[in-house]
Amino acid sequence: MPELLGYIGALCIGLVLGITGGGGSILTVPILVYVLHLNPLIATAYSLFIVGTTSAFGTISNFKKGLVAPKTALQFAIPSVIGVYLTRKFIIHLLPDVIFYFGSSQLNKATFLMLIFAVVMFLAAYSMLKPAKVVNEKEEKNKNPYMVVIQLFFVGILIGMIGAGGGFLIIPALVQLAKLPIKKAIGTSLLIITINSLIGFLGDVQNSTIDWTFLLTFTSISIVGIIIGLRIQQHINEKLLRKIFGFFVLAMSVLILYKEVFS
Repeated sequence: MPELLGYIGALCIGLVLGITGGGGSILTVPILVYVLHLNPLIATAYSLFIVGTTSAFGTISNFKKGLVAPKTALQFAIPSVIGVYLTRKFIIHLLPDVIFYFGSSQLNKATFLMLIFAVVMFLAAYSMLKPAKVVNEKEEKNKNPYMVVIQLFFVGILIGMIGAGGGFLIIPALVQLAKLPIKKAIGTSLLIITINSLIGFLGDVQNSTIDWTFLLTFTSISIVGIIIGLRIQQHINEKLLRKIFGFFVLAMSVLILYKEVFS
């Protein structure tokens, strides 16, 4: 039964990615950890492959529609992909099994990763629910390019830690700094997510034992979901869907925090 629910979840991940252009990846780790009972460290590695491969199919579809800016994607991907790769190859495996002690209790690595994930889910929900910000051209011109590179590097570290695509962090940067229209920013972000996630996964291949049969099956179902999602996208009120999904992600973040802290 948990396996069936997990595969239904895989379909939902693809559907949400296809319909909204992002957000589905934030569901991957909770499904792998709480439904299929995988270790969070393995779940974040699998999530990078699932998210990267599924996003690649979305990128192909958006590229055909002229909604991808490859040059901009590469400029944004380089600093973040370095952060992702270094995190998956070295940093995450250097974390001690017990992060720190407080009294008679302790915070272990698995709980630490899920707490970070819950915080990121909360931020993702906030980004989906808040009104769109009007971009100020003066603010754009005053952006320090070196600070942008540093920010993207740390975005990569965050993606590597939690195994999510990070679209909610990348899309605003593409709109504000690259001055892309929102639809093109979404399409371009999928290409960046593809690059970041798959290269991040490569950093894990030598350090983890991969169940390829399960991983390819789960990913294939997610790809079916994104293909269906892309087809029905034009028939759905995307703004309403993003709000509903935002509240769902918010509720999920609270549940994860409660489960990890109080259970």
